[in-house]
Amino acid sequence: MTQPDRTGRMSDTSSALSNDDLIPSPPGERDWVWGHYTFLWLGMVICIPAYLLAGGLMDQGLSPLAAIAAILLGNLIVLIPMALIGHAGARYGIPFAVLARASFGTSGAKIAAFARAIVACGWYGIQTWVGGNTLLVLGRRIGLGDLKGPPLPVAGISAFELLAFLLFWALQLVVVTKGMRAVRRFETWTAPAKVALLLALFVWAIDRLGGIGATVSRIIMAGGSAAGGQSFWALFVPGVTAMVGFWATLSLNIPDFTRFARSPRDQMVGQALGLPVPMALLGLVSIVTGFATTTVYGLAIHDPLVLADRMTGWPVLVGLLIISIDTVSCNIAANLVGPAYDFSAIWPRHVSYRGGAMITAVIGVVIMPWKLVATSSGYIFTWLIGYSALLGPIGSIILIDYWVVRRGRIDTHALYDEHGEYTYRGGLNPAALAALLIGIAPSLPGFLAAVAPAMAPAIPAPLTALYPYAWFVGFAVSGTVYALLSTRALPAQQPELCSR
Repeated sequence: MTQPDRTGRMSDTSSALSNDDLIPSPPGERDWVWGHYTFLWLGMVICIPAYLLAGGLMDQGLSPLAAIAAILLGNLIVLIPMALIGHAGARYGIPFAVLARASFGTSGAKIAAFARAIVACGWYGIQTWVGGNTLLVLGRRIGLGDLKGPPLPVAGISAFELLAFLLFWALQLVVVTKGMRAVRRFETWTAPAKVALLLALFVWAIDRLGGIGATVSRIIMAGGSAAGGQSFWALFVPGVTAMVGFWATLSLNIPDFTRFARSPRDQMVGQALGLPVPMALLGLVSIVTGFATTTVYGLAIHDPLVLADRMTGWPVLVGLLIISIDTVSCNIAANLVGPAYDFSAIWPRHVSYRGGAMITAVIGVVIMPWKLVATSSGYIFTWLIGYSALLGPIGSIILIDYWVVRRGRIDTHALYDEHGEYTYRGGLNPAALAALLIGIAPSLPGFLAAVAPAMAPAIPAPLTALYPYAWFVGFAVSGTVYALLSTRALPAQQPELCSR
C-alpha cells in the first residue's frame, strides 16, 4: 500500500491515488506567511473581470453605494468558507482534490474536482480573452493600426482578436512550467505595481470630478436605474450571490495554496486582509472612474481597456503593460493552479500538474469565453450565479465533513489508500452524493430558465424563485443533509499524520 510518510514524501508513487504533485507538502515547502497570502489576494483581486463587477451591478439597476455594499458583503461571506477550508490545507499540506476524498470518497472526489476544474477552465478562458484584448489595445497605441476586422464564422470574433487571444494563451503557458514558488514570487512583485496603477487612476478620476468633496457627493446622490418595477432586494440579493460566486471556485481549491502555509493562522490573516476590503475598494475605483469618464468623454467607461484606448501619453503604455502582467499573474494563480491539481487528481497515473495545466488551457479555448462576458446580465446573473449553485453545495459538504463530522481530524495516510477508510462504498460516499444532488435541485429550474429563456414560460414561477439565492440555498441544504446523513461514529482520536 502506498502512503505518505511523516515528512509528506511517498515511499512509492505508483498508487492510483497519488503522484509527486498530490502528496502532502513537506515541511521545507511550508514557508508561506500571512504577507504572501495578502499579496497573493491583491494580485488576484486587481484584475479586469473584478474591475467590471461594480459597473455590471450598476448596469442592472443598483446604485453605486449598493453595488459597493454587494461586493463587500459577498466577499465577507465567501471569506468564511475560504478560511475554514483553507485550514485543512495548512494543517495537512494537501490540495483540494485530495481533501475532497475525506467527504466524497476516493472516487467520488473526482466528481467534486471535475466540477471545480470545468468552472476554472471557463474563468481561465475569460481572463485570457481579457489579456488578448490588452495586447490589441497596446498594439493600437504603438501604431499597428486599428487591428479590427469582420467576425469569423462560428467564432464570432475577428481574426485579430483570435490571434491576440491565442498569443496571450501561449505566453501564459511559458509561466506555467516555473511552479508554485514562481507564482508566489510573481504575485509578491506585481501586486505593488498594480496598487500604484489603481491609485493613479483614482487620483485622475477625482481630479476630473472636481475634488474629493464633489466625488463623494456624486456617489451619494447617484441612484439606481432599476427597470420594470423591480425592487431593491430583487437586484441586491442576486448581486450578492453573484459576488459570492465570483470567488466560489477559490473557496474550494484554496487548500492548493494554503498547503504551503507556515501555519493555519497565516493563511487566515492573509486572506482576511487581502480579499474583502480590496474588492470593495476596487469597485469604488471603477465607479469613480466611470463618473469621471462621463464628465470627460460623455459616457461611463467601466472597462479599463476601453479607457486606455481613449487616453494618451506614455503612462497609458505603462498601464497597459502592467495590466498585461496582472492578467497573467491573476489567471495562473486563480484559474490554472486549481484545475491543474484537479485534473491530476482525476488521473494521477497519467496526468501531472503540468499536464493538468495543459488540459485547462485547451478547454479554455474551446469554450469560446468571449461569449460568456458578452453582456453584463449574462456575465453576472447567468455565469456567476449559475456555477455558484454547483460549487456552494460542494464547499458546504467538505466544510461540514472537516469541521463538524471529523472535527478537524483527518487520517492523511487513508487519503492515498485505495482500500482505506475513505473508500466508503466502491470509492463513493452515498451521503455526500445525496447531499450534493439535493442541494443543487432547488436552483436547477431557475438555471434552466436563465440559460434557455425560451423555456422560461413553461417553468412555474415558484420553481425559479430560489435561483437568485443559489449559493446560499445550495450551501445550506447540502450542508444540512450531509450532517444528518453522516451518522457514522468516528473514533475519539484520529491520526493527524503530516499535520502541524
